[in-house]
Amino acid sequence: MAKAGDRIDAVLVCGGKYHDFDFARQQLLTELGRFDRLRTRVFEDYRCTDTDGALDGADVLVTYTCDVRPSAPQQDALERFVRRGGRWVALHGTNAALDAPPTFDGRAPFRTPRVFPAMADVLGSQFLAHPPVAPYRVEVTDSGHPLVADIEPFWVDDELYCSALYGPLEVLLHTRFTGECPGFAESAWPDDDIRPVLYLKRTGAGEVCYLTLGHCRGRLDMQPLVAEYPRVERGSWDVPEFRVLLQRCLEWALEVEHAAV
Repeated sequence: MAKAGDRIDAVLVCGGKYHDFDFARQQLLTELGRFDRLRTRVFEDYRCTDTDGALDGADVLVTYTCDVRPSAPQQDALERFVRRGGRWVALHGTNAALDAPPTFDGRAPFRTPRVFPAMADVLGSQFLAHPPVAPYRVEVTDSGHPLVADIEPFWVDDELYCSALYGPLEVLLHTRFTGECPGFAESAWPDDDIRPVLYLKRTGAGEVCYLTLGHCRGRLDMQPLVAEYPRVERGSWDVPEFRVLLQRCLEWALEVEHAAV
């Protein structure tokens, strides 16, 4: 990562649908701003792969998106970034592609088309469904890993992701879920498998760190499906363990010492 003056270059991609991206962008830029040698460029989609070499010149990629679908050339660029040694911190809905129903009345489901296979393979997963937002317990899978050292099991009120997985994955945090995910075409999840919450996926010389937590939604973020959403949701953003994990994921990407619990 060495550059003149030991500068680190990052790209933040934050945008999409059905989430409060203004809130998420502000929170992530605040966290990234803690590192005085870091310089960050911000995009709403994956045009960072073809905008004056933004991603080509980056050391770190951070993404918080939902239904942002990279083209095939953009997927190839993302894979090259990781394969050459880049580190990618992917958050929450980065792995989601959603085809919305004509009306948001519960009679027709959201569909989750496999439209970015190359990116899903690099990420290690693609979102397929989640049960209604409700509290669930996050368990520690590998307590010996520095990213989760001294983290005890904790509760979050967040979206619990049920995803197609593309391993091998190094799962660090997980939860369990079996049951129905109403409102999604792939709604039945009968097997009580672990659902990864935090994992690492290596490709070539680089690696992805995926944290599924971090849902946020404001009252206007379901438009045009819903004129005004009935409540503001902040998911895990107020959970201390999530904040520690987010800081550690960024520190992992920047190769600096991890924050203490």
